[in-house]
Amino acid sequence: MSTPAISAENFSFYYGSFKALQDISLTIERNQVTALIGPSGCGKSTFLRSLNRMNEIIPNTRVEGRITLEGEDIYDRAVDVVDLRRRVGMVFQKSNPFPKSIFDNVAYGLRINGISDKALIEARVEHSLKDAALWDEVQDRLSNSAMELSGGQQQRLCIARALAVQPEVVLMDEPASALDPLATQKIEELVFSLKEHYTIVIVTHNMQQAARVSDVTAFFYLGQLIEAGRTDRIFTTPAKKQTEDYITGRFG
Repeated sequence: MSTPAISAENFSFYYGSFKALQDISLTIERNQVTALIGPSGCGKSTFLRSLNRMNEIIPNTRVEGRITLEGEDIYDRAVDVVDLRRRVGMVFQKSNPFPKSIFDNVAYGLRINGISDKALIEARVEHSLKDAALWDEVQDRLSNSAMELSGGQQQRLCIARALAVQPEVVLMDEPASALDPLATQKIEELVFSLKEHYTIVIVTHNMQQAARVSDVTAFFYLGQLIEAGRTDRIFTTPAKKQTEDYITGRFG
């Protein structure tokens, strides 16, 4: 059997004395979309941010257990966090383009990673914008400010920015929650197509969205992973009553 992209083993996360995640064990396979669902405050975003150690910027937090990326423990002291976050990219709920040109937004990560070859940067920017299904809309105005783009375009730009450094995994924290239905549809189509080259983990409140875009769904509740499995099974024949109650709208 091949090594999964990411594996969490009895992973717990604490904010001070509060245990926000309780003994999570979950395998995330390569080139699949894994959706994390559950009511607000259930720990799904905390778990997502644990996958590239983004939670460490919050004071007084600690972890127990293991999370591995391609078999390596990401919380090992020898791990370079900057390199980890290049390998495991992040797209946030609210699009956050820099007040720079469209081109410079996508090139930003390349430059801070020490790439200065102009031809390489140009090629990588074009490739990333194509991967993010944005190239056709912006190729004639790459020098324009990213702030001129629509909300949906800005979010796809942020995805392109994450892709430019060639991550192995892309984390998405409710990437379409602030967008209109048409822009949401474009993001969903994009997520579905990106798994050909990347492993995707997406947090969503929208269960229809999880059903449409994901291969695997994991249901979180009160800091626990209640169950995880193939999305079609989770939505049609969940093993746990809590999952069924959430999916059918009895709570949440």
